[in-house]
Amino acid sequence: MENLTNCYEALQPAVCHACLFAKGAAPGRRFGGELFPLGRPAAQRSGSGGLDAQDPAPQPLTPGSGEVWLLTRSAPGHWTDGRPAAAAAAAMPVGGLLPLFSSPAGGGLGGGLGGGLGGGGSRKGSGPSAFRLTEKFVLLLVFSAFITLCFGAIFFLPDSSKLLSGVLFHSSPALQPAADHKPGPGARAEDSAEGLPRLREEGAPGNPAAALEDNLARIRENHERALREAKETLQKLPEEIQRDILLEKEKVAQDQLRDKDPFRGLPEVDFVPPIGVENREPADEAIREKRAKIVEMMKHAWNNYKRYAWGLNELKPISKEGHSSSLFGNIKGATIVDALDTLFIMGMKNEFQEAKSWIEKNLDFNVNAEISVFEVNIRFVGGLLSAYYLSGEEIFRKKAVELGVKLLPAFHTPSGIPWALLNMKSGIGRNWPWASGGSSILAEFGTLHLEFMHLSHLSGNPIFAEKVMNIRRVLNKLEKPEGLYPNYLNPSSGQWGQHHVSVGGLGDSFYEYLLKAWLMSDKRDLEAKKMYFDAIQAIETHLIRKSSGGLTYIAEWKGGLLEHKMGHLTCFAGGMFALGADGAPEALAQHYLELGAEIARTCHESYNRTFMKLGPEAFRFDGGVEAIATRQNEKYYILRPEVIETYMYMWRLTHDPKYRKWAWEAVEALENHCRVKGGYSGLRDVYFIYETYDDVQQSFFLAETLKYLYLIFSDDDLLPLEHWIFNTEAHLLPILREDKKEVEVKEK
Repeated sequence: MENLTNCYEALQPAVCHACLFAKGAAPGRRFGGELFPLGRPAAQRSGSGGLDAQDPAPQPLTPGSGEVWLLTRSAPGHWTDGRPAAAAAAAMPVGGLLPLFSSPAGGGLGGGLGGGLGGGGSRKGSGPSAFRLTEKFVLLLVFSAFITLCFGAIFFLPDSSKLLSGVLFHSSPALQPAADHKPGPGARAEDSAEGLPRLREEGAPGNPAAALEDNLARIRENHERALREAKETLQKLPEEIQRDILLEKEKVAQDQLRDKDPFRGLPEVDFVPPIGVENREPADEAIREKRAKIVEMMKHAWNNYKRYAWGLNELKPISKEGHSSSLFGNIKGATIVDALDTLFIMGMKNEFQEAKSWIEKNLDFNVNAEISVFEVNIRFVGGLLSAYYLSGEEIFRKKAVELGVKLLPAFHTPSGIPWALLNMKSGIGRNWPWASGGSSILAEFGTLHLEFMHLSHLSGNPIFAEKVMNIRRVLNKLEKPEGLYPNYLNPSSGQWGQHHVSVGGLGDSFYEYLLKAWLMSDKRDLEAKKMYFDAIQAIETHLIRKSSGGLTYIAEWKGGLLEHKMGHLTCFAGGMFALGADGAPEALAQHYLELGAEIARTCHESYNRTFMKLGPEAFRFDGGVEAIATRQNEKYYILRPEVIETYMYMWRLTHDPKYRKWAWEAVEALENHCRVKGGYSGLRDVYFIYETYDDVQQSFFLAETLKYLYLIFSDDDLLPLEHWIFNTEAHLLPILREDKKEVEVKEK
């Protein structure tokens, strides 16, 4: 036994390592890898590996301060505090685990260990009762396991990001909100770490101090709520947690079954021939020739797609091969479905039948891949619905409803706001990782309404309409900053994300669909009308500006600060303002028509000020420039249709000949700079004198750009605006009349 004791003493470590964790205290300094609070001297290592006798020992902070420190065994007599070594040894434990958590009563984990193992810390460093090295390792392992378990729980519990934020950024009691303070919309845990710029976005612009205090209060309340939820989960027995998981799985399965159950078979319908699809030749010979040229452009694009990329999503006209975007997952044939209605209205009947035959045999939605709900909806669902309403072919209705059912799991979120991305096989959804803390995007979840209302109309089942009407209910409950709709909304909390507002990318088609929902309902959806006019009034107040050169543009709004940039996507708004002018209050009808004309002029200038006479992806109004792209990553053109779309609406509503003139300028530019042997390609730089191609013929070039050009050079009785609505991909949807159903649903 004596030999074992001697061996044990020889193994005692000569160096004392102290670990100090301060909660809520000021940051400490590091000395030799050991952390001590500011103002408290650290014991220095001696040359022999122990601690110098004259150095003061680290002391725990006052009781209740939340200080935590761990002291391993050191050589006897090395903690002196200015006293003789013997006296110090008698007053200070020379080894073992000191109290880990100080408290007024000396309780907690430290009190438990100290009292249970050493009589409140009076345990001596010698004798048989001293901690052995193995005991220390065991205690260290237990302590490490406890810490690992805690952090594991933090990261794997639901909504762990909120819990982690609450743990890391817990504030002092002096800053706690009043008991009756309610958090406002849009508060997010990550805001606490981003400083004043973010807080300024979400607070009241007129009172920064009040905005800061309000945001801090909301952040603290969110953190505390997340901590309470985590504690409740940790207190549950494993059996209870397992039961909750099984119940949640069962609920999701029931929801999915409920979604699919009504669609085991579609009801029979009587198809009513469409209005305004007779394709008469224009009386003016020059207009006829221009329209014929646009048909030839469509044939060139279609024939090369058929030759080099048939059945794939898009064409690479330089490489002469297929191109598939990840937006569609493993679904094929995007160009075929997107081009269906364009082929039909241009009278390309053989090509239309080829497309229909491919869809019957090859269009398959049973794929194990992740797709963009927004893109698949506007291109595939919209294209199939349009083809059905034009032709009456049952295969298009069947495929549209089948795909609609596949998209329903995207709505399985706490708020009903759908995910941006969806796995078509598993039904699991998620959002873009870059989108403001996992938020859904306004232009994506707000651009489902038209198609889903028609899916309910054709299937006889209201579930599609219910899903999109719930989106509107969520939006109407939220407070809008300055009356504006931010681009990001969290589907879990149902609250706004980052306060960034744009009528271009991320926001654009939401506003378009508010107006068109009202028009498509035969002007009975008064809620949509009110939402639209309230929104554009706020947009005009806060976003629309006029340059020194007299160009009207729509800037982007970031928490009250304007970025004087306008995107190509924003140019659709000219047509939107003009289309909605008829429904505006009488005093504003002419104003909105003129506003549409001003936006059209600005977008034309963005084209006219480039070498290629085609517009850049975005253009700016700052630094002495107007309607010009100043950044290299904004100088490309990908065959976009938005400017042509505005020309089409302005021509139909005003018959001002300049819109046909501007449209023909675009045709000439496309032919001179985008046409290649294998189709049409986008350009990397519209300001450069030589073409640099991106080698992609986008499906929307056939669906939108060429269709709008064709309609500009056609008579107004081809697809009259009183009977048809265009979705954001230019697919045709008829107005749903209340007094005269276009489709009668019959029981089998």
